[in-house]
Amino acid sequence: MKRIIFCDFDGTITVSETFVAVLKHFSPQLSAELIPEMYAQRLTLREGVKRILESIPSSRYPEILEFTRKQPIRSGFTELLDFLDTQKVPLVVISGGLRGMVEAVLDELLPRIHAIHAVDIDTASDYLQVNSEFEGGTELVAKVQVMEKYPADEKIAIGDSITDLNMALATPIVFARDRLAYYLEKNQKPYILWQDFFEVRDKLAQLWKSV
Repeated sequence: MKRIIFCDFDGTITVSETFVAVLKHFSPQLSAELIPEMYAQRLTLREGVKRILESIPSSRYPEILEFTRKQPIRSGFTELLDFLDTQKVPLVVISGGLRGMVEAVLDELLPRIHAIHAVDIDTASDYLQVNSEFEGGTELVAKVQVMEKYPADEKIAIGDSITDLNMALATPIVFARDRLAYYLEKNQKPYILWQDFFEVRDKLAQLWKSV
């Protein structure tokens, strides 16, 4: 394919860091201990997130989905999808969070998403068990591994946090906000600062018009 967009979910499509909020709400003690370590890059996302998730009783999984369902989507996302439809450019959601959460929030927009890659949860045991097809390196969902499944002439990444850093470093064009912008500054990686998806849409229209 000619072009493809890879988009994070938590804090990118959603207004707030939904997954972090879930971890803090359902496993407050362990989250308080491990989340700062992950942000400081002293503990890998793969290890920290898995430990927190697997400390949550399986019986609470329906509560997690309900907690997530009411999370607002960042403005302009539907309009970005409209624009991408006209350009025939697919959007792939890659989340280090839970697939069930992504699907609960996107709801009627799901048919418009090319694919979703996220963490799957097994609730058969007393505590949540994590299953991730792309677990590897420092990540529970190794986003660069996912991106390699989609050959394209032009790859674009959209993200907001530490979970998007590897994806951003491996992508020529990056839309970054919040913590991700800070990490890219540290890595001297160029990026486009954004606040809502209207800005992303307008910048893409400008970039693709000039090609």
